[in-house]
Amino acid sequence: MKKNLTAYLSTLVAFLVLDGIWLGVLMGPVYREWLGPMMLDKPVPGPAVVFYLLYAAGLVYFAVLPALRRNSLGQAIQRGALLGLVAYGTYDLSNWATLQGWPAQMALVDMVWGTVASAAAATVGYLVARRLT
Repeated sequence: MKKNLTAYLSTLVAFLVLDGIWLGVLMGPVYREWLGPMMLDKPVPGPAVVFYLLYAAGLVYFAVLPALRRNSLGQAIQRGALLGLVAYGTYDLSNWATLQGWPAQMALVDMVWGTVASAAAATVGYLVARRLT
């Protein structure tokens, strides 16, 4: 139980920090330019909180815990990256296919980001859980 909680909290914090830098510093203005009036001035906190809690749980379940069972950092990286690609790809490609004005470049950039950020967060979760438990 302690290992699972440690993996979850460290994965969650890592993903929050990475995504906060990405959205708040690096890409916020670009996303606003690409999405224009579709983007809210202020995000709705409830759905954002639920997303981060669920997504961290998914990373732990599908990437971190299997990697811990195999004692394999490579598994954490690969599984985290794959989950990121699938999750962000589902979101971005569905939006591109169904929403008027969804920029193709956003779909591609976001999918790469989801892959990298998920791999990194799963790596942190794996390393911290392995070291502290």
